[in-house]
Amino acid sequence: MPGIVGIVGKGGSAERGAQLERMLSSMLHEPFYTSASYLDDKIGIYLGWVNRAGAFSDTPIVWNETAQSGLVFYGENFPEEGVPGRLRGEGHRFQAHDRAEYLIHLAEECGDDFLTALNGWFNGVLIDKGRGEAILFNDRYAMQRIYYYESPDALYFASEAKALLKVHPRLRAFDLRSLGEYFSFGCVLENRSLFSNVHLLPPASAWHIAAGEVTRKTCYFSPKTWEGQESLQKEEFYRRFEEKFRDVLPKYLQNGKVALSLTGGLDTRMIMAWLRPAHGELPCYTFGGMYNDCYDVKISRELAALRHQSHRVLPLGRDFFGDFPRLAERTVYLTDGNLDVTGAPELYVNRLAREVAPVRLTGNYGSEILRGARHLKAQPPRPGLFTEELEGEIDLAGETLRMHYQDHPVSFAAFKQAPWLHHNRLSLEQSQITLRSPYLDNDLVQLMYRAPQEVMQSSDLSLHLIRQGDPELSRIMTDRGLGGEQGYLVSKIAYLYREFLFKTDYAFDYGMPQWYAALDHHLLAPLHLERVFLGRHKFYHFRVWYRDELSAYVKEVLLDRKSLQRPYLKKETAERLVLDHTSGRRNYTCDITSLLTMELLQRLMFD
Repeated sequence: MPGIVGIVGKGGSAERGAQLERMLSSMLHEPFYTSASYLDDKIGIYLGWVNRAGAFSDTPIVWNETAQSGLVFYGENFPEEGVPGRLRGEGHRFQAHDRAEYLIHLAEECGDDFLTALNGWFNGVLIDKGRGEAILFNDRYAMQRIYYYESPDALYFASEAKALLKVHPRLRAFDLRSLGEYFSFGCVLENRSLFSNVHLLPPASAWHIAAGEVTRKTCYFSPKTWEGQESLQKEEFYRRFEEKFRDVLPKYLQNGKVALSLTGGLDTRMIMAWLRPAHGELPCYTFGGMYNDCYDVKISRELAALRHQSHRVLPLGRDFFGDFPRLAERTVYLTDGNLDVTGAPELYVNRLAREVAPVRLTGNYGSEILRGARHLKAQPPRPGLFTEELEGEIDLAGETLRMHYQDHPVSFAAFKQAPWLHHNRLSLEQSQITLRSPYLDNDLVQLMYRAPQEVMQSSDLSLHLIRQGDPELSRIMTDRGLGGEQGYLVSKIAYLYREFLFKTDYAFDYGMPQWYAALDHHLLAPLHLERVFLGRHKFYHFRVWYRDELSAYVKEVLLDRKSLQRPYLKKETAERLVLDHTSGRRNYTCDITSLLTMELLQRLMFD
């Protein structure tokens, strides 16, 4: 994904500039990326940045009128309506309202409150030449990551860990604790990374820099600021949320051509219901699979037609299988190994999405923020697959996560689950498009701390919002059988049927029990029941693919002598696991996914 790179230290432009160029080159993944750099020997900071062409932050370093204050910014900001126009009316000069140029003037106006005034996912560096200092910062959720490494003579930082490994080969080693967490949850916790001595800038960081050194490490926001608010009564909360949601949404259609990634669930429908776009104003698309038209496709097609918007299905074609080795490698490399190889379909379809519009509006994080959904859960790998030392770290990982479960549910969702787990998919998506979601808007998240407890434990708020925003949209049942106006008995039967299909889709994919895998292998295989049940809810199905279309690739990579000799792995167990799954005798989809991901990461970034 695009972002920033930098070095804080002494040594001069020649030495640091050469290192910076190597870091920058490691992040130039696509022909539509732009890049630039800025070197300042006095402050001792050397910066580079990469952007998608035409994005909000696709600007050179922006300066104020006196050229004493400058800003390098990556990401987006969603201010209150009219802020750029107000700044121009007060005499500030900048080219475009829809680019990051106005932010340096906002920084002048806000002073020390500048970072708390920003609303979005971003990182950057604010430069004050008069004072001879700079501030390295990120957003309050840390959704735009900054990896850093503190060497004896400098601080190295970058939006992608590979940029640090490029100039410091000694970092090309796993952190064992982080590896244990990755094999447990598919992500790393607590601002650590997969790589030894590489860490993440904490949320809402503001690190002050002068004379080639980090002089102060401060935090400009804490979720405790919001946790102390009083809870509202249900009716009053609904009223306030409705008003806030209506006011927030239009900001997410500004700055660039936007398309809605429409699904059959609640969260994108809430957006459609309250945006109320004019005929043909908001192009829509839905990702589709190979086996059946999933409910996302069927329902989205109906929703778009009801609101007179264009709709396209972006299908995962069968050419995906031939291209999988390259897509899997790109997925692992682009995300520094944080998103596993099952993200390859996402890379495929997001490239198609870019052809529709460079900005993708989604309902991501809605279920987590509004309904308290927890996707960060322990799913330990098969016992005996790893060495005792790594198995110990896997056990410790579960204890670490349980400690964080004690947090306020909104704080856990917004400030931990989102940046630790959901960022991994976001980083892949951002390599192709600008992704936006209103559900991490500062005003909405702040208000959710005032929700009564019962609101966070049901879908009532979401269903209410859809009914209030657009009653016609509320008459269509969701992919999980919620809503609709078919009468109690019909609705109940439809709900149970769709829940059955949802669970069956899972059971024929990742969740297939071992006894049924053996039964399917020996007796039911000729019936190909997966063709009946798969594809109703998901558009990719790796259990079957690892067994069939991708079987040769899985064995080629994981049964390779080098792969089986990795120091954290028990060779015999890994070998048996791969052979059992590819033959269809057992289901080890999750284990194979993790092993493939880590093996590709080592080949691409270590070996």
